[in-house]
Amino acid sequence: MTVARINTFSFAGIEALKVEVQVQISSGLPNFLVVGLPDKAVGEARERVRSALTSMGLSLPPKRIVINLAPADMLKEGSHFDLPIALAVLAAMDVVPMEEAGEFAALGELSLDGRLHPVAGVLPAAIAAGAADLGLICPQSQGGEAAWAGDVDILAPPDLLALINHFRGTQLLSRPQPGDIATVEVAADLTQVRGMDSARRALEIAAAGAHNLLLIGPPGAGKSMLAARLPGLLPDLTPREALEVSMVHSVAGLLDGGRLVQRPPFREPHHSASQAAIAGGGTRAKPGEVSLAHRGVLFLDELPEFPRAALESLRQPMESGHTTVSRAAAHITYPARFQLIAAMNPCRCGHLGNPARECGRAPRCGEDYQGKISGPLLDRIDIVLEVQPIPPATLARAGVGEPSAIVAARVQAARDRQRAREGGLSNAEVPLAAIRTNEEARALIEKAAEKLHLSARGFTRALRVARTIADLAGDDIVGRAHVAEALSYRLRRFGNMQLPP
Repeated sequence: MTVARINTFSFAGIEALKVEVQVQISSGLPNFLVVGLPDKAVGEARERVRSALTSMGLSLPPKRIVINLAPADMLKEGSHFDLPIALAVLAAMDVVPMEEAGEFAALGELSLDGRLHPVAGVLPAAIAAGAADLGLICPQSQGGEAAWAGDVDILAPPDLLALINHFRGTQLLSRPQPGDIATVEVAADLTQVRGMDSARRALEIAAAGAHNLLLIGPPGAGKSMLAARLPGLLPDLTPREALEVSMVHSVAGLLDGGRLVQRPPFREPHHSASQAAIAGGGTRAKPGEVSLAHRGVLFLDELPEFPRAALESLRQPMESGHTTVSRAAAHITYPARFQLIAAMNPCRCGHLGNPARECGRAPRCGEDYQGKISGPLLDRIDIVLEVQPIPPATLARAGVGEPSAIVAARVQAARDRQRAREGGLSNAEVPLAAIRTNEEARALIEKAAEKLHLSARGFTRALRVARTIADLAGDDIVGRAHVAEALSYRLRRFGNMQLPP
């Protein structure tokens, strides 16, 4: 009586935790047991394994077969345990050599005819396998994704039979090549934004420093149009950032065809999204929109229409850059360093401050509507801009502004200055002590902080915006003009109302 062992992984966020699949075949009444805290999908693996073996002309021995997933006190979730269970059973049956199979970790879902279907988490599993000095076996469609992990021995068979033949020496599976770079739709160009110079300027500053931005104005003023053009201004992700983002998308099952994410993600959930959809959660504690937007943009249109709990769940990751999903059985942390871009109307009818169109409940309707956004959340927004509609006659005569490519070049230059100065941090993350100002700028920000009653967070964020404005101008020291422009974005005057800065 022998015990066969094959390695696989369970996932806690984007961290792959090693799991050993142990198989023992012994005398006794025929039975197929899976133990080690499996969920329903893992427990059903025994039927998929049985059917897959039958389709290849193999049958399980009429003995007692026990599958143990160690460590036994860790919850095992997902269909990716199918392949390691099947491989361990085949090793215990001496169909494949036990020593050679033991040099690999495996994950994949089995169909009833033995084909391998894609599963979530192949990229972090490949990285973890390399760290443990193991190879990785995964479905053929995800071989390119696993190959991004670097110098790791990868086997990507189309089905279980091809894997058996490889281990028995009758077929050779070649190492897959890394997948392509994910393609994204070309972002709309800034040339289509006319007569909105201040809005274009704010958008450029937000892109250059990864600052949070709130656009407020009546319907049709161009808020969503501006937000849709932000992705075209952002630089590509660095290799390290691309790997981080791709790991999150891999765990979420969104890494299509093993294509590495190179552009900053742009997520725009509907305002009916729940707190779990925004912050992460659900029965399996999956990453939410804040994590899927990691190193990219989270665009929330109609901001006050989102559930209050969902909006308040943004506060912690906006400060820390990560979010923790807490459940009775586990606490899972996902990265969530995103740039928040939000848009809202000044009131429910959208025309507060326009005597010709506002409703009879003004200004009460505006107070109630804007009151849905808490002060602590507003305090975390670096730039607030009131977007006024452009009269049609002015719009028709307005000239064509700079295209996105020219603005993106300035943004790239500003980002390069930040990385060279701060070791990879954007201005939205830079500590206060690292921001150098001259005497006039320091006097202005201190006076403004006292007069406007800025919080410590508001004071820091205003200086960070000023640092970005200086970077766009190519200045090493933050000056008075940079601070004055940054402070203009802290004033939150909506229609005939003003919220505290």
